[in-house]
Amino acid sequence: MAVQLQQAVEVGAYLISQRLQGRKRFPLVLMLEPLFRCNLACVGCGKIQHPNEILRQNLTPEQCFRAVEECGAPVVSIPGGEPLLHPQMAEIVRGLVERRKFVYLCTNAILLEKNLDKFTPSPYLSFSVHLDGPRELHDHSVDRKGVFDIAVKAIKAAKAQGFRVTTNTTIFAGTDPKAIQEFFDFAETLKLDGMMISPGYSYAWAPDQDHFLKREQTRALFREILAPFKTGKKHWNFNHNPLFLDFLTGEKDYDCTPWGSPSYSVLGWQKPCYLLNEGYYKTFQELLDKTDWEQYGRASGNPKCQDCMVHCGYEPTAALDAMQPQNIVRSLGSVFGW
Repeated sequence: MAVQLQQAVEVGAYLISQRLQGRKRFPLVLMLEPLFRCNLACVGCGKIQHPNEILRQNLTPEQCFRAVEECGAPVVSIPGGEPLLHPQMAEIVRGLVERRKFVYLCTNAILLEKNLDKFTPSPYLSFSVHLDGPRELHDHSVDRKGVFDIAVKAIKAAKAQGFRVTTNTTIFAGTDPKAIQEFFDFAETLKLDGMMISPGYSYAWAPDQDHFLKREQTRALFREILAPFKTGKKHWNFNHNPLFLDFLTGEKDYDCTPWGSPSYSVLGWQKPCYLLNEGYYKTFQELLDKTDWEQYGRASGNPKCQDCMVHCGYEPTAALDAMQPQNIVRSLGSVFGW
């Protein structure tokens, strides 16, 4: 596995400090959305369904830095929209790296290669390239031919210039497990710094509502996809805590930690999480204090949460579980490749 040693150490120290301070709820990853505009119309995403007056807005670098400092999470994921459409994205990333935040800039990579000279390689910066499978499957997912090849070319260019590059793959109902396994084999040839996987977001505004996975479908599909990895026949390079992969295959049963990955955008702090559109707060503290967290997560009985197994809700849970004595050795294995 490919959890970077420096990131593992610093995030681990952060988790321990939060526990020692007696904090029950604290963020691990900030989902920072500086804009909702995109140059694609992916069938499983609804961000571009916002009104035009919202799509035209950008967060300023100062707003981004203020949100990061207010939140305090050690990891910052920058989704969108397409972040590279933001005219000040390089300035935003530079400011976050200077603050020693581990930044994952999530991009479809259409604009990546021509923008590489605006960024500087750093252990704190990773380009997280959206690839939902092999060429035909990915191009169908993003509803445009040729995007897979553009993304692969950009990945090679970024790696050649010394950047950290990961991929993120969203898996939907009806996906052929063998096709995903073959994609993982291909991805290994790109010498990535890790692959990330997640079940499809049950996002209300997404154009395609027919291919979101139910919980048991998720477990069955990921058991089949990950079987060669689990049995040691394949050594795919995942940028995940192994306990999260156990959760996807049904070997672990977690509840959601929605406050672990708060989302901040041009609309404010989204409540309660990245996937549910239930309004916004002006400050992170309001989000923590005013959200009735007991009403969310599978254990709450909330019907909107029953089938969700998405990384933004469950990776923080797995990270907290990794701090338990019985899990520490296994988690360290994800850093050192044991």
